Amino acid sequence: MSWNPPIRVSAARQARFEQFFNEEQAALEKVNFDSLGQDGRIDYVLLRNHIQRQRSELARVARETAEIVGARIGFEPRLDQRLREANRGLWEGSLFIDIEREDPAGFAAWRRAGDTFRFPGGESLLEQQQRVAATLDDIERNAELPALVVCHGGSIRVILCLDDPRGLDAFHEFEVPNVALVEL
Repeated sequence: MSWNPPIRVSAARQARFEQFFNEEQAALEKVNFDSLGQDGRIDYVLLRNHIQRQRSELARVARETAEIVGARIGFEPRLDQRLREANRGLWEGSLFIDIEREDPAGFAAWRRAGDTFRFPGGESLLEQQQRVAATLDDIERNAELPALVVCHGGSIRVILCLDDPRGLDAFHEFEVPNVALVEL
């Protein structure tokens, strides 16, 4: 069964759906498949496939939205994975409230941020900043201006930190709500 909403999904709702399916995928990955009986394995596979279809549908809707906006303002959308959110490693798909409870020292380090913070088993904020900055440099160097770059809040924050004298220590000081327009 395909998810086909009768109305267009707002970008904020799109973000909430994406977060929901990411969390469901992370929860499913914690299940010990080998310990399940036959019915449990069938349910596991059906749920995994359903989540993958929903995530693919969300990606399709995001691309379609980018195409609509691009056509309206005269831009050709181009997807670039370098603009993705940070690789959160072992924390991927977890809620911060759960991380705060399960890993208080790690969560405190995350709240301090800074260029030495690294997600456990994942990317550092400095690596994310360098990756996103290189992408924006490529856009500018290739004379692709003006440009509308759509990305997650963390990717926006690491770029805003470049112009802040505190650097990545200021990461959590920037409020970047869903669907915000941030001029750089």
